Amino acid sequence: MGKIAFVFPGQGAQAVGMAKDAYESSTKSADIFHRADAAVGFALSELIFDGPDDELKITYNTQPALLTASIALLEAFREKGVQPDFVAGHSLGEYSALVAAGVLDFEDAVRTVRARGEYMEQAVPRGQGGMAAVLGADRQVLADFCVDLSSHVGLVELANINCPGQIVISGSREGIQAAVERGKEAGAKRVIPLEVSGPFHSSLMQPAAGRLRDNLSVLPMATAQVPVIANVTAEPVTDSNDIRRLLEEQVYSPVLWEDTILRLIQEGVDTFIEIGSGSVLSGLIKKIDRNVRTFTINSMEAIQSFSL
Repeated sequence: MGKIAFVFPGQGAQAVGMAKDAYESSTKSADIFHRADAAVGFALSELIFDGPDDELKITYNTQPALLTASIALLEAFREKGVQPDFVAGHSLGEYSALVAAGVLDFEDAVRTVRARGEYMEQAVPRGQGGMAAVLGADRQVLADFCVDLSSHVGLVELANINCPGQIVISGSREGIQAAVERGKEAGAKRVIPLEVSGPFHSSLMQPAAGRLRDNLSVLPMATAQVPVIANVTAEPVTDSNDIRRLLEEQVYSPVLWEDTILRLIQEGVDTFIEIGSGSVLSGLIKKIDRNVRTFTINSMEAIQSFSL
C-alpha cells in the first residue's frame, strides 16, 4: 500500500454554502464553525452558509472561511480513521495543512489568516496589481519572458506553478496587461486575467509579509506530527521555526504546487485526499500524474461514500 497525503485548497475554491452539510450532521464540524465565529468575533459561519458571494470573495473573509470549511470537513472525515503520511495545502491551504498536522491551534490559525488577508489586501492599492493564468507555456520560457517584461514594462513574476501548462503570474497592472497582450511570445495558448484584488505571491507582497512576521513571531506552534510539504520549497518540514519563516516567505514567493505533488509521489504517496470546498487540486494532481488516486472530500455525501 502506498502512502496517503491530505491536501487542502486555497483562495478561489470558496463557495457560498460550503461545508454546511457537515455543520448540520456532525457535532465536531459544528463545533469548528462555532469556534471560528468566536475567534474572529463575528458570524463568519453565516457568511459562509448564506453569503453574499461578493462579501465572501473579499480576501480577509475568504481566507478564514476556507480554512474553517476545510477543517470542519476534516473533523467529519477523521471518523473514517484514515491517517495521512504527509499534508500540503495550496497557498492559504497550507494553514489548513498545519492545523491538520497539529502545528497550529485552529483558533490561532483562523485569526492569523484573517490578518494575513487584511495585510495582503492593503499591501498594494486596488487596481495597481493583478494576476493572470497562463495556459500552455513552458515554465522556463515563461520565467525568462517575465524577467524581460519586468525590466521593460512593469513587474511580473511566476506566482503559482500549478501543473504542466498552467501557471499563474502576478505583478503590476502594466506588467500583467503586457503579458496578456504578448503571451504568445512566451508560447502561451491563452493568458486570462484573474479576478483578484492584488498581485499575490509576487515581491509586491513584501510589505504584507513584513506585517505578518509580527503575528507569526508570537504564534504558538508545535512540531508537525506528520511532515508538511512547504509551498516555498516543495520540501517536507516539521520544525516550527522553519515553518514560521516559510509562512512569511510564502506571501511573496511562488507556490510550487507541481513540485510539491512530484515530491510527494517521490516520497511514495499514491493516494491524494483533497479536503475542502471544490475539487480544484484533484484536477491539478491528475494533470501532474494521472496514475495516482485522488479523492475529494467536499461534502458529507463524499465522506459517507468514501472507501480506500
